Amino acid sequence: MRPRRATTVAATALGALALALSLPASSAGAATGTFTYVYEDLGGGPHLGVLPDPPSRECIALPEVAPEFVPPAHSPRNYTGSTATVFTGAHCDGDHFTLRPNGGHASERLKLRSVVFS
Repeated sequence: MRPRRATTVAATALGALALALSLPASSAGAATGTFTYVYEDLGGGPHLGVLPDPPSRECIALPEVAPEFVPPAHSPRNYTGSTATVFTGAHCDGDHFTLRPNGGHASERLKLRSVVFS
C-alpha cells in the first residue's frame, strides 16, 4: 500500500470512529425525549406525569390513571422524536388520538389512560 493511501485510509477510519463516539447513546427501541401529561390525585390536585425516553411499540398504561375509579389524565405533550398515540383505555384501547413528534400536544379536553410510541 502506498504511504499516501495508507494515511487516507487511517484518517477516514479515525474520522468514522470519532463520529460514532460523538453520536448520542440511546437504547434501541426507545422514543428519545419526554412525554408529559397532567393528572389529578384523589384530592383533586393537579400533578405532572413524565415518561422519559419511553419504549417504542409497547402499550404504556399511565400508572397514576390506569384504574377506572380515578379521573383520566389530560393535556398530553409529546416531546419525543416519535409519534405518540394516546388512548382513553388503560390497555391502548378505546378512542385514540395521535400526537406528532417534537411538540405535538392537546388540551385538557383530551382524556387518556395509555400511550404507544411509533
